Amino acid sequence: MMKVLGRWMPTLGLAACLTTAACKKEEATPTPPPPAEPSAPAKPTPPPPAAQPTGAGPVTDTDAGTSAGATPPPSTPPGSQAAQAEDPKSHEWTAGLMEVKRSGFAPVTMREVRTARNEGFDRLVLQFDGDQLPGYHIEYVDKPVAKCGSGDPSEVAGQGWLQVTVQPAQAHDGPQVTVAERKRKPGLPIFEEMELTCDFEGEVTWALGVKKPNKYRVMELSNPTRLVVDVQH
Repeated sequence: MMKVLGRWMPTLGLAACLTTAACKKEEATPTPPPPAEPSAPAKPTPPPPAAQPTGAGPVTDTDAGTSAGATPPPSTPPGSQAAQAEDPKSHEWTAGLMEVKRSGFAPVTMREVRTARNEGFDRLVLQFDGDQLPGYHIEYVDKPVAKCGSGDPSEVAGQGWLQVTVQPAQAHDGPQVTVAERKRKPGLPIFEEMELTCDFEGEVTWALGVKKPNKYRVMELSNPTRLVVDVQH
């Protein structure tokens, strides 16, 4: 204790002050927050799938035709030429005349003729050398079916006769014929008999005898070059 009475008060005040300061210092010390947990990296959002084109795609280049006694051709092997779409301008069914004129080139050679049955129609395929398709004139004709060179009538079975003429074209290569079987009976639902009635001066004609003169359609195919005629059952 201080002997001087007047100094008691400052001493007590100092003690009180120290006590208060300690309290304030103690209260002023905040509790540190817990460390934040590291957030997981955001997963990248995959891009939306590319939009698919609308409408129908190209038609596969297959004529589904077979030669008499032959097996159907195999599918296009890898590395071969890409299939071409059917020509879109001639897909309508008709029972009237269909004609496309082409000229200014040498007659193209017909190499193969084949027929096949399909769902709802029979198919005739005329195949040519090269990339150029000849013009064509297709229509139903009345009997008698005549041969172009002599004009002589030819008997072709059926109740209707669809005449398919292509030009400039030929079914021979020099003296050698390229289509040996010139009259045949396909034995199909609508095709009864067919005959090559003309191979003369750049014109080739097939007379197609059918059970009924039903509607037909024409298509142009490439790789190889073909003219396709379908007749409804």
